[in-house]
Amino acid sequence: MEKLRHIALSVEDPEAAAQFFEQAFGMRRAGNAMRGVYMTDGIMNVALLNFANETVPGYAGLKDVRGVIHFGMWVENLEEAEKRIVEAGGTYLTGRKETDPNVFYEVKYRMPDGTVFDVTESGWRGAVKEVQPA
Repeated sequence: MEKLRHIALSVEDPEAAAQFFEQAFGMRRAGNAMRGVYMTDGIMNVALLNFANETVPGYAGLKDVRGVIHFGMWVENLEEAEKRIVEAGGTYLTGRKETDPNVFYEVKYRMPDGTVFDVTESGWRGAVKEVQPA
């Protein structure tokens, strides 16, 4: 079963946002991202990203995008998930599967209403796919 394990936020200052997540929610740093910091609660990965003057994937033509920019689903089989996504009306945006097991990758899509999301088989740093219910 697919699992929601990743949320990406566009923020002005990733370091300040990371400190906020540490202090307010007790989250810890899972590592550095190309544009910011990955935070984790031990199950979910939250990417705190500053795209500066770059276009945020899926938001072409918009400036200074802030807040939730996409969510990520950890899937069992990328090819099967892609087929279901397209059949449900989703459209491909960018990305590809990486064969290196040490690489975290995302394949981005857009829902019919325009919401951007990504799927992966490899997960995200600090996220855990299977969790035992309490």
